[in-house]
Amino acid sequence: MKICFLDNSHIPYTANDLNSKLIRGGENAIIHLSNELSKLGNKVEVFNNIENDCIRDNVKWFNLRSLNKNSVYDVAFTNNDIRLFDNIIAKKYVAFSHSIQTIEKFIRKGQLFSYLKYKPKIVLLGKYHKENRNYLLKLFGTINLEWAVDPLFLEAKLDENLIENRAIFTSRRDRNLDLLIKLWIKDIFPKNKSIKLYSTPSELINNDYNIFERNFGDKKLMIQDLLKSKVLLVPGHKGELYCIAAEEARELCIPIVTLGIGSLSERVEHGITGFIAKTPEEFADYTLKIFNDENLWKDLRNNLIKLRGTKKWDEVAFNLLSQI
Repeated sequence: MKICFLDNSHIPYTANDLNSKLIRGGENAIIHLSNELSKLGNKVEVFNNIENDCIRDNVKWFNLRSLNKNSVYDVAFTNNDIRLFDNIIAKKYVAFSHSIQTIEKFIRKGQLFSYLKYKPKIVLLGKYHKENRNYLLKLFGTINLEWAVDPLFLEAKLDENLIENRAIFTSRRDRNLDLLIKLWIKDIFPKNKSIKLYSTPSELINNDYNIFERNFGDKKLMIQDLLKSKVLLVPGHKGELYCIAAEEARELCIPIVTLGIGSLSERVEHGITGFIAKTPEEFADYTLKIFNDENLWKDLRNNLIKLRGTKKWDEVAFNLLSQI
């Protein structure tokens, strides 16, 4: 098949940028899916805001200016912006959605006319995503997927000797980092002053409460920090449709404590791979239990080790094709 991916993200990227700290969930998915679909024998082209056209792993990368309205594809994917379909012809159209939009916002963003014209299937990333997308915005069908993580996380060597008495937060700072830091200062750190929290950079970081900035470089540096961490603390956020940060921690066998906001309740098996707290007080209690009870932490970690490697991008790509 001839396949194209269309992305008007302001971030210019190719497969060479996979480990960049600038790459987010949507760009990450396009890089992996384009590579895996190419490996399956498809002719794959990606159009985004790169400056110079190139070929990476048999995938052709072009600037959006190169789009030709006479180009015909078997399948066209767009990342968030359905209007990009105006620039090509395809037999089937599929749209990735990485946000929850009301009908009003959908119309305000200028998506409605193109949506009705091209009738794309919408890729949904889980139960939370499905339940919170308006029925009318699923009118032409849906595709259910779960993202995988980069091979770097699958290939990383686990070593318990590296693990320190530290927690880590690797999501974006606007994903309720302020709530986590308030909980840490008020209810967690005062009860165990030997533990540390390593966080995505923020002006809220306060060394007086053992809160430090994690390495905010490429993914290799982030993995180094994760491998030293005993628990991932991630409250969740209503805008979080999948939370790749939780999946990355799971692949590195790090237990997770969350409030289950947004999709986070789907990323954690309560009592098996971590804990889903019902209240901020429970969140603090579960965090302290993991630090204070070595047997509990080992049980959670062993459960995660059994699950390691069960989600891979080649399987995601195959699953995607089977639903088109």
